[in-house]
Amino acid sequence: MRLVSPIDLGGMACLLAYGFLAWITRTTGDPSLHIFMGLSVCIAATTFVLYIYYQRHPDQKISLARLIGWSVAFRICGLIGGPFYEDDFYRYLWDAFRFMQDGTPYGLAPEVFFLDMNVPEKFQRLLDGINYPELPTIYGPVTQLVFLAGYGLAPGSVTALQGVMVMIDLMTIVLLLRFAPPSAVLLYAWSPLVIKEIAFTAHPDGVAVFLVIAAILLVHRNRFYGAAIFMGLAVSAKILALLLVPFILVRGDFRVWGVFLLTLMLIYLPFVLQGSTELQTFFVFAREWEFNAALFSLFKPWMPNSMARAVCGLLLATAIGSYYLVYRRQTHGTIVRGDWIYGGLFALWPVVNSWYLLWLLPFAVIRPSTWAWTASVAVLLSYITGLNLGNLDMHPFAHPDWVRPLEYGLILMALAYDILRRFRHSDHITDYNSGN
Repeated sequence: MRLVSPIDLGGMACLLAYGFLAWITRTTGDPSLHIFMGLSVCIAATTFVLYIYYQRHPDQKISLARLIGWSVAFRICGLIGGPFYEDDFYRYLWDAFRFMQDGTPYGLAPEVFFLDMNVPEKFQRLLDGINYPELPTIYGPVTQLVFLAGYGLAPGSVTALQGVMVMIDLMTIVLLLRFAPPSAVLLYAWSPLVIKEIAFTAHPDGVAVFLVIAAILLVHRNRFYGAAIFMGLAVSAKILALLLVPFILVRGDFRVWGVFLLTLMLIYLPFVLQGSTELQTFFVFAREWEFNAALFSLFKPWMPNSMARAVCGLLLATAIGSYYLVYRRQTHGTIVRGDWIYGGLFALWPVVNSWYLLWLLPFAVIRPSTWAWTASVAVLLSYITGLNLGNLDMHPFAHPDWVRPLEYGLILMALAYDILRRFRHSDHITDYNSGN
């Protein structure tokens, strides 16, 4: 009888890497980019090898207890280590304070409070770390409630907020086990991108992603009203969920859509009555910001900024609309290709932060692909910026010239491999049928 299984060997190796990363962030601050990239590649390679091993040995089953146990252990490393390469958590903690004090986190930019002596010293220090303090918050009402939950555990504590995010992420893993075998869920549960962005850094995109996956599960159980409620919550957590609403509620009647709209209205109404939501800052973001763009960066030199954004938006709407026409004719129970939808979005969007891939990866568990999981590692190259390099001659958020060609070149090569493998598989089936 085997005492140590492959998953335990891989888990121990990954735990050492995550533990080392936690030790560095706790003792010396941000790790060097070489160490972070090296550890991330090693962890991802270990996870991919385990996935391939269990795919090729279907007789060997992954113990769910081991899968979840190691996943929890890795996330505890994130709780111990804390955020690095990021300062967004200052905004999360400040939003929770404002929500608790004023009944809304919206309307007023943080800079309004810089000289306010009524703000406790602890939160004055948080104010000093907020980026874009001239803009009100961009986070949706449901995400704000999660921030508030962290505040309820320990006001102003990023560790408390990390803990809340980790619990939601673990619930996402449990839901994914309803759609995919443990060997595929392993790809998400152990992913260096997921653990860095949620456990270490407390990015809240995982909240909306959990709600979307829950809605898909409810649709598969023919609980359309529940799915409508969860999609309303997801859109209220982050507007990116709106892209999936037509697909998830495609077979719902007008009452289902009414429940979705009513959910949105009930969530947003209290904040609208107080004068503001996150949408005003979202429109600034959509109009002006750019970071780590792919196709948008190719269009922009040839046309005005607004036109380049309009062209990318039109291309995305055309692609998603075309897919929707195909999807609505498919059999009931077919899961929407969220990897395609968000992959297309990130190919065209002017801003591609690494944590945005959290939207894509759960769908890449349900239908694993080389390009999606390559992207989960390649996108970490976006952290190689002037700020993280300590290069004062570069713009803080600029990349060296080689970063984006390498990042997107790796993804394109993986995509080409997937396409070639699919064509070979199709030819093999054709040859087999012809021979029979």
